[in-house]
Amino acid sequence: MDLSQGVGVGENYANPKTCFFHVLFKAAALAFYILSTLFFDSFVIIFVVTVILAALDFWVVKNISGRILVGLRWWNEVDEKGESLWKFESLDQQSLSRMNKKDSWLFWWTLYISAVAWIILGIFSIIRFEPDYLLITGVCLSLGIANIVGFTKCRKDAKKQIQTFASQTIATRLSSTIQSAFSVV
Repeated sequence: MDLSQGVGVGENYANPKTCFFHVLFKAAALAFYILSTLFFDSFVIIFVVTVILAALDFWVVKNISGRILVGLRWWNEVDEKGESLWKFESLDQQSLSRMNKKDSWLFWWTLYISAVAWIILGIFSIIRFEPDYLLITGVCLSLGIANIVGFTKCRKDAKKQIQTFASQTIATRLSSTIQSAFSVV
């Protein structure tokens, strides 16, 4: 995502429902964590509900909003040797170029902002000497960072595939042009 391009002023969200759910679970997990101490005395309830909301956010981002809003999808497999393999999918160049810039902007910025929010809440947990609440922020931050890393690697892989395709296309055109030039002579 090129942040210098900005977002079109008159452009609307192409997928408002997906954008809504992309933000909903992030906001719900953060809001519940922040407000839960006002309503609950049980750390277990706070932990379980917050982590479930963060897990729902992780799943929605990884499997739905990432595919719809930015055209990217990632997953991780373990092979027979026990090694972790990252797998990436992206739309073709033409489809990626038609992605809504507002949707993309919302997707990337909410990923980063929610991770920063969990870091800040983790720092507050340390300052207040509440290591058990640091566990909650750590789990939620881990889920957020997993999506950031996965989608960043996927975006880089998509750019590499586009560059490879462009290079092959140019080489093919150049080769056919040279061949046709020599066949005429």
